Amino acid sequence: MARAVELDVDGRTVRLSSPDKVFFPGPGYTKLDVARYYQAVAPGILRALRDRPTTLERHPDGLDGEWFFQKRAPKGMPDWIPTAHITFPSGRSADEMCPTEQAAVVWAAQYGTLTFHPWPVRRADVDHPDELRLDLDPQPGTDFDDAVRAAHELRSVLEEFGGLRGWPKTSGGRGLHVFVPIEPRWTFTQVRRAAIAAGRELERRMPERVTTKWWKEERGERIFVDYNQTARDRTIASAYSVRPRPHAPVSAPLRWDEVGVAHPRDFDIRTMPPRFAELGDLHADMDEHAFSLEALLDLATKDEHDHGLGDLPYPPEYPKMPGEPRRVQPSRARKRPPEDDRDEGAGREG
Repeated sequence: MARAVELDVDGRTVRLSSPDKVFFPGPGYTKLDVARYYQAVAPGILRALRDRPTTLERHPDGLDGEWFFQKRAPKGMPDWIPTAHITFPSGRSADEMCPTEQAAVVWAAQYGTLTFHPWPVRRADVDHPDELRLDLDPQPGTDFDDAVRAAHELRSVLEEFGGLRGWPKTSGGRGLHVFVPIEPRWTFTQVRRAAIAAGRELERRMPERVTTKWWKEERGERIFVDYNQTARDRTIASAYSVRPRPHAPVSAPLRWDEVGVAHPRDFDIRTMPPRFAELGDLHADMDEHAFSLEALLDLATKDEHDHGLGDLPYPPEYPKMPGEPRRVQPSRARKRPPEDDRDEGAGREG
């Protein structure tokens, strides 16, 4: 292994050991390549992570090695990286790192972090999200182009219900994410309810192309609006995060006029730095806005009163929530009575 190198990141020195360790065997990208990528886009990813409790997806031996999610702040983390105390649905809690400097991102890369998973809250108020995050997830038989069509219609839904503005980005895979900055005055449960309302309205407009069905057996060849990504402790990869796929793709912020023109394959750790140098952070103005969810919550109430559309299932690892429907796979529900539900969820869905 080559000797350690030191990188200057906005005035801080970050030491990188084993810089030539190969993280992506196909293209041959090394640990140093990943760190230099994050150094190049540091202002953008810091904007996405700043003051947010952040889970680290660590691949210390690269793409072909074992990996894990690091929720608790790593031991030996520098004292200049603050933390926030968060509570999980299980009732357990932890202190998670909250990046406030660009160097924190490169420091995490030193420990094999590829993807950053920030909570939609800030450390000053960890119980009230300041982002509504909508995940358009292609199901088998659909692709990125189907997600693009759904995203453009979702843009219209958001505008119609409260004049909301969404900022789109690639997931780094086949899907699209749309983030809406919101006032931090609603709970996770209320924000999830707003996401369900937006998803159902999109589903009404595109019934053959979009679904909010939680169970995979019911989704068909449609784009799934993963409303449970707004539940407490469910996170979405940040903008500029590297994704653990063979060609080292990244989650790329887009302008709306690029949605349908750009493709996820266009963005990786090699192509994003020159794009960033030329265009800067396309989502830089997100923090200048904070929208209201009142219109979407009114829509949720209307759906419930006029159409009998209440809550939808939570992920199986969550405690049973008030008003939640039976958390049992539909094909199994037909075979046993409600009192026999085990709340098992038939494995993780979504």
